[in-house]
Amino acid sequence: MPRVDFHSQVGSRLNYCCRLTRKVLSLSPLGQALKQVIVIIPQVELGQLDSLLWSFSKDDFLPHCQIDDELAIASPILLTSSYNQMLFDQVPHADVLIHMGSQPLTEIVELANRFERVVEIVSTNELDLIAGRERFKHYRSLGLELTNYDQKGAA
Repeated sequence: MPRVDFHSQVGSRLNYCCRLTRKVLSLSPLGQALKQVIVIIPQVELGQLDSLLWSFSKDDFLPHCQIDDELAIASPILLTSSYNQMLFDQVPHADVLIHMGSQPLTEIVELANRFERVVEIVSTNELDLIAGRERFKHYRSLGLELTNYDQKGAA
């Protein structure tokens, strides 16, 4: 069962996702493979996040591709807007799932069980906050270990 962390009240979800992804990769022990991250994000934001990951920091390289790309097997960061189980079956990633989507809870929970850790990024948008609270309640009802990090508008 995964550990689930909620990062709530985030001002800029895309910038925050870049910072969080960079942090996850930096936590990989020296000499070991990079932690692997899959980001689920709505299709309308996918291109923006893709571009931002390339230009986010002049000092950091955040290699990534989309989950259905031929390089996905070797990339530490995968982006997708899909919850298709078959796509996830084709990649060995099972470290961290960053969820920024709004799909039904049943689809999220099925995928969450593949990962050691799930991070839910919840913005300051009222609809996003309501959906985040519902996901929190659902995860709690499943007995998962939950932590909330209130970011109060952090980018």
